[in-house]
Amino acid sequence: MENFWDMRFKQDTYVYGTQPNAFFKEAIDRCKPTGKLLLPAEGEGRNATYAAKKGLNVYAFDTSIEGKNKAMKLAERNNVSINYEVGDFFNLELLNETFDAAALIFAHFSLDILQDYHKKVVELLKPNGLIIIEAFSKNHIEFQKVNPLAGGPKNIDMLFSKETIARDFPNFEILKLDEIEDTLKEGEFHNGKAKLIRFIGRKTV
Repeated sequence: MENFWDMRFKQDTYVYGTQPNAFFKEAIDRCKPTGKLLLPAEGEGRNATYAAKKGLNVYAFDTSIEGKNKAMKLAERNNVSINYEVGDFFNLELLNETFDAAALIFAHFSLDILQDYHKKVVELLKPNGLIIIEAFSKNHIEFQKVNPLAGGPKNIDMLFSKETIARDFPNFEILKLDEIEDTLKEGEFHNGKAKLIRFIGRKTV
């Protein structure tokens, strides 16, 4: 049986577009991380491709084979290579690696695994490693009511706040942590005003 993300990604169109997430691009361009980058829940590869073009050694994964197929095509069209695995995070080969940076871009998970997921990402980061997060805020629910195409989970427990970021990433120097309102223009499913959490942190231990 196809999972939700296979069904979403199997169409020819890149449903979140082919350009990198604007905040991710800004963070990569400003902070200039080098070395190995971890990209969980990478979907169709827009951020992985951009990072590879900037010279990073990209390790991406998702639960969707359709997402991987499109990501590999996008990387090939841009003359870059990326490492991309499909499967459950806690059973992947990349768990044997360590990373200089990680980015969680709209990586929303159910409450029963979210903290373990974040803990594992932290474990895989080297000391002084950089984390970049953009996610829908708990206050985004009000925007969804007005515009369903704004995107994001409908379950408030899967949405973020500055407090949940501080809870899950305690041993990080906070370079940026904001809740902001912005207008998303990312393909078919992230389109319109949104309430977002944006976080950049550096691992201190």
